[in-house]
Amino acid sequence: MDSERIDDTTTLAATSDAEEVAQRYLSLVEHSPNGMCVHQDGLVVYANRTIVRLLGASTVADIIGKPVTQFVHPDSVPAMLDRISHLTNVGDASPPSEMRLLRFDGGTVPVETVSVLTPWHHRFGYQVVIRDLSAQRAAERAQRLAEEHFTTVVSQLEEGVVVINRDGRIESANPAAGRIFGKPEHAEDLVGLSIHELPIVLLDANAQPLPPSRHPIARTLETGETITGYTFGVDRADGQRRWLAGSSRLMNPDDPDSPAVSSFADVTEFRASRRQLEYQATHDSLTGLANRSLILSQLTAALALSGTATGGTGRGGANQQVSTVLFIDLDGFKAINDTLGHAIGDTVLQIVAQRLQRALRGDDLVGRLGGDEFLVLLSGPTRREDLDALVERLRTTMSEPIVARGHRIAVNASIGVTELLQGDHRTPEAVLHDADVAMYRAKPVGDREATVQGRRTDSTHAS
Repeated sequence: MDSERIDDTTTLAATSDAEEVAQRYLSLVEHSPNGMCVHQDGLVVYANRTIVRLLGASTVADIIGKPVTQFVHPDSVPAMLDRISHLTNVGDASPPSEMRLLRFDGGTVPVETVSVLTPWHHRFGYQVVIRDLSAQRAAERAQRLAEEHFTTVVSQLEEGVVVINRDGRIESANPAAGRIFGKPEHAEDLVGLSIHELPIVLLDANAQPLPPSRHPIARTLETGETITGYTFGVDRADGQRRWLAGSSRLMNPDDPDSPAVSSFADVTEFRASRRQLEYQATHDSLTGLANRSLILSQLTAALALSGTATGGTGRGGANQQVSTVLFIDLDGFKAINDTLGHAIGDTVLQIVAQRLQRALRGDDLVGRLGGDEFLVLLSGPTRREDLDALVERLRTTMSEPIVARGHRIAVNASIGVTELLQGDHRTPEAVLHDADVAMYRAKPVGDREATVQGRRTDSTHAS
């Protein structure tokens, strides 16, 4: 009997640990290129962004709470139910299986799925990893067409196509491959080269050197596996770096000696524009600091960490500090705008932002909430004496006169402090409010009244 209780306790502890790990990696799952969902008792209880896109939903709310079978083609439902019925222990996974999903517009999406029995909010559910096979299916159809009109069709493609034999040597390369690899007029010079002899340096998605033996085409040659949707880079002999989205497959899967086809599209400009858009969406256009959206996101992450942090054996216990938030407001800034103009006011804000960045560590978050309000999220716990010294140093730094367009401007700052403690249950907005209140109390009396009046004015303008 005792051994059974011990086993039960061990199982519960393992389940709890699994849930904590799931929370830590939830943000990664949310941004995964693969679809991720969880269903319990036949209802969807979680879906990431990719699922929303795959199903053509407007928001995740269109999916949560609905029967999972609503999004599965009727022909695929029996096999799906049979697969998950065999999952009896935590961590059991179904074999990768192909099925079709039903979109909101009535269309279908071919996918490959793996279901795993996993703890989810103190209960068990099925976590499903979903890989979109649409691109793979389209590529397979294109390959069948290329077999009939290979030379004519492939030579006209904007996408680079290279055929590599089982010895790793190039049998053919289309003109687009030559252009992408930096040989626009001499793609035929690639023929006969080993993939180790190409006039390029391969990079992985993180811009780290990628040995040819680790490139997906090498895995296709070794195992016959079809691989799609991967990103890699090439550093060319002319000094240019290009980013490519590629796929690799055997030309004839039924032939054990079949060469492999690697196709790739140049996505350099798309990758750069996407990163620029991501930056613009999370940073203030005037100062380059984190904007309110990114601040709230990082505060959410810090609060989640405070909820999972384990208290030490020293003093503090459950009140152990996890991080600290500083709310910074410029005293009398409205007068600068009113008397010297918004252009000079903008210059002051930019200089203040630069001073804040220089005065803090690289891993501390510095953001602009709006107007003349800034926020700092310190990385990790800070001793009280160090925090007091930091606040004083920031005040001193900010009070140094600013020279803007011939004007010598004195700027002072009021700084409010609120600590994030272990087990902190506040929302990010509540943390901002508490820090704002602390900042208000730190202001001189006259500036308090000006701040209240300024906020009333802003409220009137906003309405």
